[in-house]
Amino acid sequence: MRELTEQELVRRNKIDEISKYTNPYPDKYDVTNTLKEARELEDGAKGVSIAGRIVFMRKMGKLSFIRIRDLEADIQVQLKSDVTNLDDYEFFKKLVDVGDFVGARGEIITTQTGEKTLLAESITFLGKALKPLPEKFHGLSDIEMKYRERYVDLISNEESRKVFLGRSKLYSFIHKFLGENGFLQVETPILQSAVCGAAAKPFYTHHNALDTDFNLRIAPETYLKQCIAGGFNRVYEVARCFRNEGMDSEHLQEFTQVEWYASYWNFEDNIVFYQRFIKALLMELLGTTTIEYQGVTLDFGKENWDRINYVEKLREILGFDFLSIEDPKVLKEKIVEKGLFTLADLEDYKSISQIIDFVYKKTIRANIVGPAIIYNYPAFLIPLARRNDKDNRIIDVFQVVACGTELCKAYSELVNPIVQREAFEGQLEARKQGDDETMEIDESFMGAMEQGMPPISGLGFGIDRLLMIIYNQPSIRDVVLFPMMKDKN
Repeated sequence: MRELTEQELVRRNKIDEISKYTNPYPDKYDVTNTLKEARELEDGAKGVSIAGRIVFMRKMGKLSFIRIRDLEADIQVQLKSDVTNLDDYEFFKKLVDVGDFVGARGEIITTQTGEKTLLAESITFLGKALKPLPEKFHGLSDIEMKYRERYVDLISNEESRKVFLGRSKLYSFIHKFLGENGFLQVETPILQSAVCGAAAKPFYTHHNALDTDFNLRIAPETYLKQCIAGGFNRVYEVARCFRNEGMDSEHLQEFTQVEWYASYWNFEDNIVFYQRFIKALLMELLGTTTIEYQGVTLDFGKENWDRINYVEKLREILGFDFLSIEDPKVLKEKIVEKGLFTLADLEDYKSISQIIDFVYKKTIRANIVGPAIIYNYPAFLIPLARRNDKDNRIIDVFQVVACGTELCKAYSELVNPIVQREAFEGQLEARKQGDDETMEIDESFMGAMEQGMPPISGLGFGIDRLLMIIYNQPSIRDVVLFPMMKDKN
């Protein structure tokens, strides 16, 4: 056990003294108003009962002030010896510390300095904090401690409270918006028997009762499409997903993905719907569709977002028709010959899809401010997407990109089971070339396709990345309450 500080020892010693007056950890307290609600009450409102953590305290003789806080708001509480219950007041001055939880009951007033305040008739002790709050009380300066001790960060950092309150509101908005547009929420398995739905390395686990290995879900896609085959015309899931890939400012191995699928839509319908979704979401969370992200102004409210044709733009950059090349070695040689990258830059990329995706991200996506719609993708990148009717080497796909960050990916879904099986077999060939982020053949999904599917368009986006943009946060860890961290030991 770690050695306790002097302040911690003092606080622990107060527990015995508190116990003589009251239970230091009572089971409940009746609250009439949240702190946010209390701040909106008119002066003269009586019998108002509020509770929260003390974040500031000034103890004087016959007049004292505290400020209590919850996630959404804070409010000043005034204690006066001729108004506040005398036993409560004496107890408060002697044994209560910053960081403790208290309840207060009284009348709403506005002080001479214009501060909305609760004039307390009584104060009730609700919980002892055995550790003091951080010095300077403006948030943790140690970034690692900020992530490891998020509870302290939330107590002391207004920006963090804003972000995570916004995250909760985002979930509520998703359910409301999609529900109002005819989408039904479902849940699909996290433990799966085939790696499918995205190009990513999976995590594996062993199911003891079945004596079978499973992978953790990398995407809910194939199960949601099975729901479509079963009669759900519009379906969605807020899905926890797991990908065993590198960590950086935009990637964590555990993340939250939203996917929705609509029967009888194509990807153009989804472009229109996503724009409606984003505009309504920003108005709900921020009250504006124009936001600042890392010094850049992004206008999501404009009617026509920029459009970039993936295949045409990459042909222009490369100077040759990359869709006609089947040998990864030849493709690398032509890219190097063009002077875009060296063989060393391309060494880690084994298949055609990996190489082209790398070039796209470095030459096109990285330079997009946006918001922009990228469409017309090469078919080898996404084996689950519908082939274009005019050129089957291209798929009906779009992404929305802002400040070089992918905000969503959507496409007209491939519902032809014969073409789908061929695409999965192409993934097996890419695996033989050394690409370890390919999909496997999901036979249960193939069975649903063979049963018959209507035209479908689906869309997926990561909640974490979207929140980074909305709340101008530099790292994905700043929008995840408890990001994965390496063990300190």
